[in-house]
Amino acid sequence: MRVVLSTYGSRGDVEPLVGLAVKLREAGAEVRVCAPPDEDFTARLDWVGVPLVPVGPSAKALTTAKQPPAPADLPRRAAEVIASQFEAVTEATEGADVLMATGMMPAAAGARSVAERLGVPSVSVTFQQVTLPSPAHAPLAYLGRPFPPEVTGNAELWELDAQSIDALFGDALNSSRVAAGMAPVRHVRDYVIGKRPWLATDPVLDPWRGTLQVVQTGAWISADERPLPPEVTEFLAAGAPPVYVGFGSMPMRKAADAAEVAIEAVRAQGRRVLIGRGWADLALVDDQDDCLAVHEANHQELFRRVAAVVHHGGAGTTTTAARAGAPQVVVPQGADQPYWAGRVAELGIGAAHDGPVPTVESLSAGLRVALSDEVRDRAAAVAGRIRADGAEVAAKLLLDPATWEMPSA
Repeated sequence: MRVVLSTYGSRGDVEPLVGLAVKLREAGAEVRVCAPPDEDFTARLDWVGVPLVPVGPSAKALTTAKQPPAPADLPRRAAEVIASQFEAVTEATEGADVLMATGMMPAAAGARSVAERLGVPSVSVTFQQVTLPSPAHAPLAYLGRPFPPEVTGNAELWELDAQSIDALFGDALNSSRVAAGMAPVRHVRDYVIGKRPWLATDPVLDPWRGTLQVVQTGAWISADERPLPPEVTEFLAAGAPPVYVGFGSMPMRKAADAAEVAIEAVRAQGRRVLIGRGWADLALVDDQDDCLAVHEANHQELFRRVAAVVHHGGAGTTTTAARAGAPQVVVPQGADQPYWAGRVAELGIGAAHDGPVPTVESLSAGLRVALSDEVRDRAAAVAGRIRADGAEVAAKLLLDPATWEMPSA
């Protein structure tokens, strides 16, 4: 069986596909992953022997551009993303049995449209439930399209969300569809989500609270066998467990300030610091031997050996830290990250920072919570409840034609 996994976005949109691809291949399927052509993604997929089909421009270049996108740029960028899906994903999907679509909304809309045009069934997947309509939570507002403050009901907010998505992405999607001889889509969000979307999150960390018929598979994680870099191993062995600080694919416009604040706050707790450079390229502020910066490392192994993890609150990082039993301080930068920060606090496995810009005082307060004996014990207890079979469950489902859809406009 030939399977195509399609996404466009940051590391958090690509890493889960690694886990799924490994399990699909173990089941005998031929797998291709369509994703941005970033070196990090190519190297990660190369490590597990899965080919990457490059789609569109570098996600890192777009994310870390000196000029952040203006609200007026979103429809144009959506058109570019959708066009790249029609170009690259079409070739990768010809002759496939099924396509799985995820990533940013216009990318998923483009990928599902490609599958529809080729007559290939598809499945829609999300890695956070906040993008799925539910009476239990409000939607995320898009850049430049805040919700009216007088509208507070979730049902009304989700209706406004549908209107925003159509306004931002509808013309771009339908232009590509019509050019390909397809009928236009009435509502982009409904088309992408489909009748039975998949939610690839852990039910302990992220229990589904909606009315949609959602298939919750568990998080897609594969065992990361990569050894830690020698300098990291030496640093870990040289003293007490450090605090890891990293913000993944977040650009962190004031990266130098963020690194300085983080290092000072961690040192104030009497702890050593391990900085994950990430896409923000966080750097050390001095040459003292209680700090080390690393570009890339196996988080599954690393998080088992640190005192706490300070991070941005991406779904993948939150899940990996929770599985490792590492207390967390989540400093959410946007999108679904405040949701994950709230879940960490609710579960008692760490602290949720208030806002995206920490100070020494505010981060120190979070660290005092995370480094307490109570939170450490709670994090260890929750770790034992996190499922490890999400990718295996999803692979079995994806290879079952009964789970596939043929979306219609």
